[in-house]
Amino acid sequence: MKPAITRICAAFMLLFVSQTLFAQQPPINDAAALGDLKTGKGVFLVDIGDAKKLNFYLEVIQGTYKRMKTQGVEPDFVLVYIGPSVKYLTSAPSSEAEKEAGGALLDIEANVEKLGELGVRQDICAVATGALGVDNDTVFPDLSLVGDGFISLVGYQAQGYHLVPVF
Repeated sequence: MKPAITRICAAFMLLFVSQTLFAQQPPINDAAALGDLKTGKGVFLVDIGDAKKLNFYLEVIQGTYKRMKTQGVEPDFVLVYIGPSVKYLTSAPSSEAEKEAGGALLDIEANVEKLGELGVRQDICAVATGALGVDNDTVFPDLSLVGDGFISLVGYQAQGYHLVPVF
């Protein structure tokens, strides 16, 4: 009976000590950078040729959106897809893109949709789709086809959005 009581007491002591240590840690946040910001305007230049990496960053951007909101700042994000990223943003990818993607295409599509549900605008560059042979009629519905992704970047930055390069 004594060993059981000793273990219970040790467990409570460990719990108390760990709670005390964690309580003393300063919160991890972005308060210094955000200051009194009310809206966080970011334009993400997405230029990634690896499907798994693209999918990873789409998930990270969703997390960034949610963490900014949690810290009291309303995210106002735009993603501009250029370059090889566009070959994974279609309902009719080439067989080469499917092979390169290694099964990540459905995850990419789901994450594009989730970003759309959050209200994130997503532009896809027609220069890139043309150069990579992507049929503009097959790009995901949550994407807005723009004439030139670089022009979009210039325009959004002129409107006060801050560039976030994602390579």
